[in-house]
Amino acid sequence: MILRVVLFLILNFSALAIGGFFTGAGVPSEWYIELNKAPWTPPGWVFGAAWTSIMICYSIFMAFLWDKISNKRWLLTLYTFQWILNVSWNPAFFYAHQVALGLLLISSLTLLIAYFFFGNIEKLKWKIIFVLPYLVWLLIATSLNGYILIYN
Repeated sequence: MILRVVLFLILNFSALAIGGFFTGAGVPSEWYIELNKAPWTPPGWVFGAAWTSIMICYSIFMAFLWDKISNKRWLLTLYTFQWILNVSWNPAFFYAHQVALGLLLISSLTLLIAYFFFGNIEKLKWKIIFVLPYLVWLLIATSLNGYILIYN
């Protein structure tokens, strides 16, 4: 179990690192600063703290889920798709300024994480709580992306 948590931590934090590389100067950029952002947009430091907590919890969730799923290939396929969607949002949004594509990517990611949550409640019982921060954060992030698309 510990080894799986560590493996998922490495994979998940590598996704954050790659995404962060593409975010780069995106947050302090003139393009982002001048966007009309949602009134509920949290301060910048919240994003780093949230993603750190989320990826720790998500790594624990995946390690628990690994023990409960018989079709490991399907789980790895879904996990890989999640990883790609997570990494892809940053370059689409901050690097290419493709807000609509960003919304499509983050909406797809949100639906996938919702599937992880709702599709595994019976298997994981109380341990499902470890994917809940990811789902809640994605709902907020999707609303922020949607607001930017609509009001800019």
